[in-house]
Amino acid sequence: MSKQYETVFILTPILSEAQAKDAVEKFTTIITANGATIVHEENWGLRKLAYPIQKKNSGFYHVVEYTAAEGNVVDVLETEFRRDERILRFMTISLDKHAIAYNEKKRKGLVGKKREESTESKTENA
Repeated sequence: MSKQYETVFILTPILSEAQAKDAVEKFTTIITANGATIVHEENWGLRKLAYPIQKKNSGFYHVVEYTAAEGNVVDVLETEFRRDERILRFMTISLDKHAIAYNEKKRKGLVGKKREESTESKTENA
């Protein structure tokens, strides 16, 4: 039985765009080489951290959503995150059916539309 996972990791801000892209490619290759398939990948870019990590106030955020038949992929990936000096933080979560449905709606642009439509209709009626 396959499970769906979502991994968010933060790269150090001292990397160039090309170096950050190489690091992301390394980790996506690890995911696919261990039998998982990538469902969605999103680059959030350089963002400010909530608190300093290793004396750094910002980092390159990246999110990868993938399906794996076994949990071994997560172990291998997290081991590589711990070994790589370019990674400031990482977090992997196992998605349940509600999170999977939410992510699919978010990709299609259906999340948050009702609120925008209701505010537009209020301004038109006024």
